[in-house]
Amino acid sequence: MRLSEAKQILNQSETIAFELPNGELVPSHFHVTEVGLINKHFIDCGGTVREEQKVNFQLWNADDYDHRLHPEKLIKIIELSERIVGIPDLEIEVEYQGDTIGKYGLDHNGANFQLTTKMTDCLAKDNCGIPAEKPKVRLSQLQASSCAPGSGCC
Repeated sequence: MRLSEAKQILNQSETIAFELPNGELVPSHFHVTEVGLINKHFIDCGGTVREEQKVNFQLWNADDYDHRLHPEKLIKIIELSERIVGIPDLEIEVEYQGDTIGKYGLDHNGANFQLTTKMTDCLAKDNCGIPAEKPKVRLSQLQASSCAPGSGCC
């Protein structure tokens, strides 16, 4: 989800809820502790220099149960970040700490923001020496050979 999409959803919402990939909700007393711009400059395993930018939301649970983040407050934080930090309309990545800090994509199901699972991948499959995956074949789909049981060929 891009930042502009999140703002549009927030403008139409009365409350904010984030849902983890397992269906559990992030506790309602969460805070968004940062809205930032993440720049990643790296070399992939094939030697290609790459750059990537994302907007980052960091969610945090405090022991402050009396305050809830409302959509209009998050919109103000986002707009301040756009104005002061210069955050463009990019894809959002969400950091949330469970057992360790996890990085998630962001989607919306009509009711809640959903933290979506992210996967790693090789960016240089054609250049890093990993062989192409062999096709998977079911033995039951192979044509019978001339060496059938009881034929005496073995």
